[in-house]
This record gives sequence, structure tokens and C-alpha cells, in this order.
Amino acid sequence: MRRSINDRSLIVSVNPTSTISEVYRLLRTKIHYLSKDHESKLIMVTSALAGEGKTTTICNLATTYALEGKKVLLIDADLRKPSLHRIFSLPNNHGLSTLLTGGTSAQSAIQETMVGYLSLLPSGPVPMNPSELIDSTAMRELLESLKQDYDVILIDTPPVLAVTDPVITSTLCDGVVMVVATGRVKKDHLRKAKEQLDHVNARMLGIVLNRMNREDQQIFYMDDYGTKG
Repeated sequence: MRRSINDRSLIVSVNPTSTISEVYRLLRTKIHYLSKDHESKLIMVTSALAGEGKTTTICNLATTYALEGKKVLLIDADLRKPSLHRIFSLPNNHGLSTLLTGGTSAQSAIQETMVGYLSLLPSGPVPMNPSELIDSTAMRELLESLKQDYDVILIDTPPVLAVTDPVITSTLCDGVVMVVATGRVKKDHLRKAKEQLDHVNARMLGIVLNRMNREDQQIFYMDDYGTKG
């Protein structure tokens, strides 16, 4: 049974004709354009620091893909401070952590959301060894298996500068999107986060500038890192 959603976070579902919803659709289009020469079926969304809006961004991005008719799986790979289950008002008794430790099956852990075509694999209970679970054969095999069943898989991770988990996860993905809160994150933080991802040869799709001033016409802007000084 599908449950209600947190309408403050999922603006694309609640108000699909709004300006903000259109910007999320533009983000989806830009990702497609940047990925046209390289399949990006498995995409990680992260940030340098906490509180930059990456989780809201990934939830709305997932919704735009689903509303397009694609079969989408949203994975909460933040095994330290999970939040996606709360946004979609779903239980978190089972999820990625229990799936990777053999405590449940993918069929039992993956849940339908109120958004058609959009499923959620919540984090599950917080484990003692998050990094080890992410950097495991079980994680690699799980993602390869799930890619057979979904058109798009989006993975939410902790901030890059907080823990090693997102750097590890980036090596398993086809592309990475970095969300940056304008006026909040220093260039040095962003540069350091990018360096960590570059060190493992993560494929950067671009950055999303979030929380720009209202007078700015674009709430988000996405471009390759290489074009920005």
C-alpha cells in the first residue's frame, strides 16, 4: 500500500507545474545531455558538506524521471543519518544495511512510493560498519543486479567531506552530481571534495547550485567542473 509523502520536500509531485518543478526537469534533461555519449543509469548525488539540499534534490530528480514513465529506484546509501524513508513516509526496519548483511531480500526491502514508477530502497537500521558494507562484494553485486530491473537508479550518500562512504560509492556509479549550497560552502571545501572524487576517477556529471537568491532567474545551474574557476 502506498503511503503519503512529505509535500514540503517533493514539490515536483505536489505541484508539477511550478517553476521549481520545471527546473528539476531541466536538471534531468541536462544530465541526459551530459550522458548521451556514456550510459548513466546509476547516478550518485552528493554534496561537500551537510545541509546543502542534496536529499531534496535527489528526491525531486527521481520523481521527474518517474513522471516521465521511467522505472526508477532511489537508494538511501547514507547508512549513518538516513532520511529518505521519512520524506516518503515509509518504514525503515529493513533496507540496504539488512540486504547487504543477508538479513532480508531485495523484494522485501524495496518499497513502492506514492509516486508511480518510483521505488525506494531505504537505508535500513544504522549498522556498526557502514564503510565496510558499502565497500563490499555484496554491494557491487546488488547494484549490478538492480541495474537489470530499473531504467534509472539514483543513490543518496553522506557528504563527501564527512566520511569515506560517498567516495567508495562513486566508484560503483556511472556518474556523480554534486549539490552545492550557494553562499554556504567555501570554494576550498568544494575543491577538496572534488579532489577526493577525482582521486578514485569518479565520473563527474556536474554541479547543481542550490539556494540561489530569489532574484536569480535560475534556482539551479549545472555544468562541468572544468568550466568553472
